[in-house]
Amino acid sequence: MNWTAYVDGYCERLAPGLWGEPLNDVTNLAFLVSAAAVWWRADGRRTGRALAVLVGLVFLASTVFHLTATRWGGAADSGFILVFVLYFAAKFPRVFLGVRMKWSWLAAPAFVVLTVAMAALGDSLYLPALVGLAVFTAVLAYARDPYWPHFAVAGAVFALSLAFRSIDGVVCGVFPSGTHFLWHLLNALVLYVVSNAMISKEKAPSPTPAKGPSTVDRAAAD
Repeated sequence: MNWTAYVDGYCERLAPGLWGEPLNDVTNLAFLVSAAAVWWRADGRRTGRALAVLVGLVFLASTVFHLTATRWGGAADSGFILVFVLYFAAKFPRVFLGVRMKWSWLAAPAFVVLTVAMAALGDSLYLPALVGLAVFTAVLAYARDPYWPHFAVAGAVFALSLAFRSIDGVVCGVFPSGTHFLWHLLNALVLYVVSNAMISKEKAPSPTPAKGPSTVDRAAAD
C-alpha cells in the first residue's frame, strides 16, 4: 500500500495542497480547546492529564490529515481516536464501578472485538463508539450513578456528529464546504464531556459508610 497516496474523501477538498480543506483545518482547533479544558479540569490528576494529552493528539493527527490528505495521515487520525477510546474504555470500569485495574483494562480488548465484529458486518468504524456510549449510559443509569446523564448527552451529540459525517458527500451540490467540519466541532464537545465526567467522578469523595450510634449517644439514650 502506498501510504503517501493522495486521499480525496471530503466534500471541501477539490485538489491536493495544504489548504485544500480550510474549514476542516480550522475547526480542528476545537480539539485543542477541548484538550486545554480537560487539562485544566484534571487539576494535576494522572487520569485527567492522560485524557488531555490524548485529546491533544487527536487534534494533531486530524490537523495533519486534513492538511496533507494522505493515507498515512488518515491512519494517524483514526488511530489516535482509537487510542483515546481504548484508554477511556479501560479506565471506565475502574473509575465508575470500582473494578480493580487488573480486570478493568479488559474492557479495551472487548471494545476491539466489538469494533472488528461490526466492521465485518459492514458498519462504520465509528459506530462501535456510539454503542459504547449507550452501554456506559445504561450501566450507570442502572447503578443510579449521577454521571449517567453526561454519557447520555455525549451519545446524543455523537449520533448527530456521525450523521453530519455521513452526509458530507451528499450535500456537496448545495453546500460545497460539506458538513465534515461539524464532525470536528461536535466530537471535540463529546471528548470534553466524557473526559470531564471521568475527572469529576475521580474527584468526588467516596461515600462514607453509615456508622452506628457512638458510645456517647448510647449512654445518653440510656
